[in-house]
Amino acid sequence: MAKKSSTFDLPIKFHSLFRPSRYKAWWGGRGGAKSHSFAKALLIKGRQKTLRILCTREVQNSIKDSVKRLLDDEIKKSNLVDFYTSTETEIRGKNGTLFLFAGLRYDANAIRSLEGIDIAWVEEANTVSQRSLDTLLPTIRKEDSEIWFSWNPKLPSDPVDKMFRGGNPPPNSIIQEVHYFDNPWFPKVLRDTMEWDRLRDPDKYAHVWRGAYLINSESRVFKNWRVENFITPEGARFYFGADWGFAVDPSVLIRCFIEGRNLYVDQEVFKVGCEIDALPALFKQVPESTEWVIRADSSRPETISYMQRHGFPRMEAAKKGPNSIKDGVEFIKSYDVIIHPSCEGTIDEFTLYSYEVDKLTDEVLPKLQDKKNHRIDSIRYALEKVRLESRMDDGFAGPIILEED
Repeated sequence: MAKKSSTFDLPIKFHSLFRPSRYKAWWGGRGGAKSHSFAKALLIKGRQKTLRILCTREVQNSIKDSVKRLLDDEIKKSNLVDFYTSTETEIRGKNGTLFLFAGLRYDANAIRSLEGIDIAWVEEANTVSQRSLDTLLPTIRKEDSEIWFSWNPKLPSDPVDKMFRGGNPPPNSIIQEVHYFDNPWFPKVLRDTMEWDRLRDPDKYAHVWRGAYLINSESRVFKNWRVENFITPEGARFYFGADWGFAVDPSVLIRCFIEGRNLYVDQEVFKVGCEIDALPALFKQVPESTEWVIRADSSRPETISYMQRHGFPRMEAAKKGPNSIKDGVEFIKSYDVIIHPSCEGTIDEFTLYSYEVDKLTDEVLPKLQDKKNHRIDSIRYALEKVRLESRMDDGFAGPIILEED
């Protein structure tokens, strides 16, 4: 019987992962294959030699938040299922190689207690705090040990960027910039999205696909938000909001819920150029969307009427009114917003939604840009009744959550 062969194809810019170095820092835009290449390289090294490998990130509430699923997928793709055994919490190789998973923020004591780590991989390193770095770096102290970092840049003030891109990186570092055009297997579905962003929204293209820092961070509307892989509680009281697409703009449905001062966004669907007869099937992809009230953009009453007759009888028009955009945005800002990582469009909009900036003086103006806001508009519509019937004092008194009739 022929022996199974293993396949290891890595983009050229990742070949230096096999050169000895204390620090390995790979940064760049979306689509550069950073995560997949790191996972594959670690599996190769773990087969070649017995290693203890720690896979970590800033927050890991459960093993589902880790890169374990990615490693499991790469094991199957590379025909390594006979070598690696994956349990619920770890991955073991026949030669004794061990993959461990932990979060830096909440598992600091557990990480300090780890002994003999050969390689630590810090995924989404742009979210890692200075405190977490100060915990991790002295913990990984085995002779010839390495710490690998992969991230999409956000701000030059992020600790990992100051560490490696601030002009004085630590000694014995390999620092590599990598983007979608360095990935020979860049998928068509991402290429289409990238080209759309490149032609329509140069700022978003530069940040998302070319790894540029956010421009004019002072102009960004939302600073009270984060991405977190939370679990939606049973019995949550949902709020749904919909925005209709025009030409190249997407039709969007958002689902969110409120717990105390936290606003959670857990579901989104969207499609550019969605014909009206395809909208019901699109919106039904969001669980329970046919059962709850959906507040939708009132500019298309004929579309709302169509949706009411095709499975969404509780859809209604948002009231809007004077100052509704500004007031709605300020209402969202009064919460701490937590966005599920599956809601990539919402994440992009919260990242890029901005006030206008004077082109001559770079002064931030008190005017909201009317772009990068379709999911945000949907959230405004979803929360409209809560906002209108909330009691607010000089500070934040918290909303009165009203049940639908």
